[in-house]
Amino acid sequence: MKRPELDEATVAAASAGDEAALRNVYLALAPAVLVYLRGRGVGDPEAVTSEVFVAVLPRLPGLRGGVSGLRTLVFSVAHARMVDSYRAGARRPATVDYEPAEDTRAVPSAEDDALRQLSNERVEAILALLPADQREVLYLRVIADLSIEHVAQVIGRSQGAVKQLQRRALIALRALLAERRVTR
Repeated sequence: MKRPELDEATVAAASAGDEAALRNVYLALAPAVLVYLRGRGVGDPEAVTSEVFVAVLPRLPGLRGGVSGLRTLVFSVAHARMVDSYRAGARRPATVDYEPAEDTRAVPSAEDDALRQLSNERVEAILALLPADQREVLYLRVIADLSIEHVAQVIGRSQGAVKQLQRRALIALRALLAERRVTR
C-alpha cells in the first residue's frame, strides 16, 4: 500500500475527527516515528509508536499550524515517549527466564557443612598424632597437591627422603585408623 501524502485538508479533516483522515495521518507519519524510535534505541519501538498516536489523537482538535504543526506535535510526543521508555528501562532491571538445568549454583546443606567440619577436625586430630615432618609431607603432598620434587624443595630434603616420610606417614595412619576401628 502506498503511503499517503499529508496536506492541509487531510490534517483539518483529522482534527475534525474524520476516520479516513486519521488513518491517513497514521499511515503517513507512523513509519517515520517508528524509524526515529528504532534509531534512538527504544526497546519496543512498535508499541511506543502506538502510544504516540494514542496520545496525539485527543490533541488533534486544538491543533494549530497545519501539516508542520502536526509533525511537530507527533515528534514532540515521540520524543517524550522515548525519554519515558529510557527512564522505565533504567528503573526496571533486565529479566532473564530461569532455566533450572543451566543453574550451576549449589549451596551446601547445614548437614554437609557439619560433616565436612567434623571430617576436617578428625583428619587434623589424626594427623596431629604423626611426627611433624611426616605430617608436613602429607599436607604438602595431599592438601597442597605438590609433586615430590616440589615438596623436597619446600622442606629442604631430598626426593628420596620425601618419599620415605610419605610412606612412613601412610603406614602410621593405616595403623592408627585400624586401631581406632578395633577400640570402638
